[in-house]
Amino acid sequence: MSTTTDNGFDARIKKVQRSHARMARGYDAKVGRDGLIVFRPKRPKPRLPLRGLILLVAAFIGFKVLVLMQIGDLAYQTRIDAMISGSKAEKVGAYLLQIDPVTRTVADQLEPLF
Repeated sequence: MSTTTDNGFDARIKKVQRSHARMARGYDAKVGRDGLIVFRPKRPKPRLPLRGLILLVAAFIGFKVLVLMQIGDLAYQTRIDAMISGSKAEKVGAYLLQIDPVTRTVADQLEPLF
């Protein structure tokens, strides 16, 4: 046999093995217009749940806005200043909870409603 035939055969075998490995992780079956059932491997889901992270950040900002509106600017900043003089964890918390432009804008927009 010639080596070109062997190389083509080996390439086809590798392609079938890759396809089988992808199908082993899950597949979808769709029926085409002609009635032929086609199996395709499922696409891998993203490792980082972007939707969940966006909801978490939105909830955190919402919490900051509600607390800021409830106790006022001066009392909020006083509590943040007290946290800055604490431990490293409190300093990180103070940094995350400080009044940022997004929190200020949302609080100003919602203030007339409450």
